[in-house]
Amino acid sequence: MLCIFIAGVSVGCHAGPKQYGVKVVATYPHSRESYTQGLYFSKDGTLYETTGGYGTSNFMKVDILSGKALQSVSFNKKFFGEGSVALNGKVYILTWENHLVFVYDEATMTYEKTYSWPYEGWGITTDGTNLILSTGSATLYYVNPDTFKILKRVNVTSSDRPMRLLNELEWIDGKIWSNVYLSNLILIINPDNGKVEGIVDCTGLLPDSLRKADTDVLNGIARNPLTGKIYLTGKLWPQLYEVELIEK
Repeated sequence: MLCIFIAGVSVGCHAGPKQYGVKVVATYPHSRESYTQGLYFSKDGTLYETTGGYGTSNFMKVDILSGKALQSVSFNKKFFGEGSVALNGKVYILTWENHLVFVYDEATMTYEKTYSWPYEGWGITTDGTNLILSTGSATLYYVNPDTFKILKRVNVTSSDRPMRLLNELEWIDGKIWSNVYLSNLILIINPDNGKVEGIVDCTGLLPDSLRKADTDVLNGIARNPLTGKIYLTGKLWPQLYEVELIEK
């Protein structure tokens, strides 16, 4: 509960975002070489991942039990891969500074076409009809998947403050979940008004004993549509976690 006081007198209180932690339900291997940018499950429960880096960007079908790529597509070294999502049998893969979006056939993982995009590409998800993109700002962009034209913009706020550095996105139970870059936080966002309804603190999810000098930040949210289970990982993390939320 957030209360506002003027001269020591309360002038009103309102409920702020719900606060959550995470409980690890299961742990799976994840490649330390994967600079995770996008993570999602297909409708049949197959895990896909896109990774970043100039010369190390890939689009992969991943065996969740081993953490190994079952199939992989590498991008030209001039492209830095970012978020990815599937909609209507097509996979949309963002690039960071190239202002391009690649479209692949999900079933065959073959390239189909490229769209231009005026902003940096960070994260992408879908509500089942439109694509929803983040650019590292506090704004989410709704995009037509057939033309890649912007349909609307939603500004994300918490207690009326803009929430910047929105990164990897996932649509879960009618809400948008977003990593906040350079933090251990995930925001649960109302897609209609952009208000943050929940904050998930993932501090300590990856134990210090598993960290190396190049281990990077939390990034990667995926919900398996067949089971409803939620999975989290990070850039160059050695593990992928199935988690449950714990309300604080």
